[in-house]
Amino acid sequence: MTTAADSGGVRIVDAAKVQDGRQRMIDAGEVTNLSELFKLLGDPTRVRLLYTLAEVGEMCVSDLAAVVDVPETSVSHALRLLRTAGIVRNRKSGRLVYYCLDDAHVRQLLDISAEHLRH
Repeated sequence: MTTAADSGGVRIVDAAKVQDGRQRMIDAGEVTNLSELFKLLGDPTRVRLLYTLAEVGEMCVSDLAAVVDVPETSVSHALRLLRTAGIVRNRKSGRLVYYCLDDAHVRQLLDISAEHLRH
């Protein structure tokens, strides 16, 4: 172990581990995207919508609104944000719009997060 200062004036205790950490760090773009994903998941209504879709499968906006007990306009807005982020996808059938999770990773993320909170 060494004691030194990097260019930011931070005291470095183990230069090898600091270097290893810097090399393994995800790039700035990935950090930003990951932060944005967690912001999307920071809203209780959106989390409830995602859990409903994960458990039940594809549902129309009005049915989702009934499940989470939120106005359809709020559900539509939340789903639009989630669709733009690539978390859910939609399909139209006449006047109805149906939503489902875009891939299994979303389900895994929800399950792992819930399991983490239970510990």
